[in-house]
Amino acid sequence: MLAMTRPLIGISADTRPYGDETAQLVIERYMEAVIRNADVDAVLVPARPDLIDAKAVAARLDGLLLTGSPSNVAPARYGDASEGNGPFDPGRDEMTARLIEAMIDRARPVLGICRGFQELNVAFGGTLARDLGAEDRPVNHHAPDGVPLAAMFGHEHDVILTPGGILASAFGRERLQVNSVHFQGVDRLGEGLAVEAQAPDGVVEAISARPNGAPILAVQWHPEWQTDKDAASQGVFQIFGRALRGDAPASSVRVERSRDTVHPASTSLDFARDERDI
Repeated sequence: MLAMTRPLIGISADTRPYGDETAQLVIERYMEAVIRNADVDAVLVPARPDLIDAKAVAARLDGLLLTGSPSNVAPARYGDASEGNGPFDPGRDEMTARLIEAMIDRARPVLGICRGFQELNVAFGGTLARDLGAEDRPVNHHAPDGVPLAAMFGHEHDVILTPGGILASAFGRERLQVNSVHFQGVDRLGEGLAVEAQAPDGVVEAISARPNGAPILAVQWHPEWQTDKDAASQGVFQIFGRALRGDAPASSVRVERSRDTVHPASTSLDFARDERDI
């Protein structure tokens, strides 16, 4: 009897310094969480658009996971002329933009986490706010500087799930308690994206869409952190796994893909800040 073939997904990699060189890297918890809970096989997709054809890669994939990262999306990607706050990863910016377009063209599922959530908002023409960790905000979206990694991911707040949305319907709940490890987030929502969850201060925390039939779901929090201890975190990946097998819940909004100008990737890297692995 032949074994059933599991869906094959791509996982977006980051460009990181490695001694005097650079490396393409994915933190293992992303791989483990999605492989275990979505029941998939996976390959890493380097952030090297100069070497890799996103359309050719997408043709081999059943879905795509856009991971979190210490780097930020460059402001120029969403039309902001300011310098912004690094570190930046221009190769990843360009590679994920191309992958998102290619996966939508092929009507394949995409799941975004943290930076991946922000990349999807930008791909749909949205913009990003960069001050969500400020101490004077009604909800602080990042732990204080210098705390241990576990305490950083232990920084939490509630999110309110949109009634009738994918997450509210899947979990049968009105609210979730989630970790909050982000300085940046949605400012202007991308065209046609449906809000799946919001923080108590109104910041968008989860989005969905189904352009060209491609199931899109993204969360600002980190369901890959200690996934085995949280049923809702497992559920996020299980929703993705069902979508990969053709059982995708309908988004509350059907949209057409935004076709904004794609900015060319720079060849330089800015790792001015010492960021921990998110």
